[in-house]
Amino acid sequence: MYAKILIGMALGIGLGLLGVALHFETFIHHWIGPFGTIFLRLLKLIAVPLVLVSLIIGVVNLKDIRNLSKIGLKTILIYVCTTIIAVSVGLGAVSLMRPGQFFPKDKQSEFMQRYEQTVTQREADMQQVQDQSPLQFLVEIVPENVFQTFGDNSKMLQIIFFALLFGVAIVCVGPSKTGSIVRFFNQLNMVLLKIIDFIMAFASIGVLALMADLIVSYSGDLGIFSSLGLYALTVIVALAFISFVIYPLILKLFTKKSLKEFYKAAFPVQMLAFSTSSSAATLPLTLERTQKQLGVSEEVSSFVLPVGVTINMDGTSCYQAVAAVFLAQVLGLDLTFWQMLLILATATISSIGTPGIPGGSIVMLMIVLDSVGIPIEGLALIMGIDRPLDMLRTVVNVTGDMTVASVVDQGTAV
Repeated sequence: MYAKILIGMALGIGLGLLGVALHFETFIHHWIGPFGTIFLRLLKLIAVPLVLVSLIIGVVNLKDIRNLSKIGLKTILIYVCTTIIAVSVGLGAVSLMRPGQFFPKDKQSEFMQRYEQTVTQREADMQQVQDQSPLQFLVEIVPENVFQTFGDNSKMLQIIFFALLFGVAIVCVGPSKTGSIVRFFNQLNMVLLKIIDFIMAFASIGVLALMADLIVSYSGDLGIFSSLGLYALTVIVALAFISFVIYPLILKLFTKKSLKEFYKAAFPVQMLAFSTSSSAATLPLTLERTQKQLGVSEEVSSFVLPVGVTINMDGTSCYQAVAAVFLAQVLGLDLTFWQMLLILATATISSIGTPGIPGGSIVMLMIVLDSVGIPIEGLALIMGIDRPLDMLRTVVNVTGDMTVASVVDQGTAV
């Protein structure tokens, strides 16, 4: 799939440049561009049900915490802490490197005008919330009408709140009385994941259309790609910092395992994660290497690692922070301190519901963008180079799972 997406990106760039050279921009706008719009609409279509069902299943799968309270509580706390650190690293990297500043200024104005109404409306909403009360953010998380909320992609935090509440209620009622509901959501989750497979199968065509329309819209100005290159470099630097600074530091502080031993055990898992872009697909190998090569007990690894596939997405949450701020910089938006905190909170929470499959993080990125008023149409800028970054994000995700399993096992052994 990643090869097809890269080919689609290259063909889209070539088609866009050809359209500019031969002056058939209108043809591309009218007959090619709509396929990119369809692709974005498909992503919007699946966002609400995917977030709802994934989070409910994620909470329900944590029912073993009753029997493994010590392991469960420690696991979740460490996962949340590493996710917050990952988002903070992403925010720090994109704020320092500021890749969006290299976006051509004249094209920035065009981009801003295109989405001015959306941005203005979301900024007005944010200002209204800030004027009312410092705690209005908490009020807005709680929906008045959940069915109304399901019909609005911008209300993702309310959907997340309902999903967490619903999942906790299922766990509290007990499996003997909720078995049919759990089976329904598990089956629905499988159907939704299959729909994502269908959508991602269309991704190469969608990316081709988006890139061709983008090039034509900017009259073939390749200056945007210098900004995109720096954006990709920012993501890579942030992910490398997490992998080679944060995780080794955690291992040194909280375990007795040597870094050489850890990365030797993790390398095959990382390569599989890189090639599949799916932390779920690597889980069997992750379990095997963690138990046999790192010596983590089966009790700990069989709980920590599957939970990690569900709620631990350090690489994904870091990327979401970088992407959101980059698009804000491209649009010329100055994010406030509270909006940065909102990105931190939303990226952390949404990572719980990110499916461990290729392309799942793109759907969740829309939650982060919506939370601070950044038009999700901006995804057209970064979709073309997302696949290789997705591969790197997945490597960080699975490395984080193995790191946390080692830490939890060390504490349990003591």
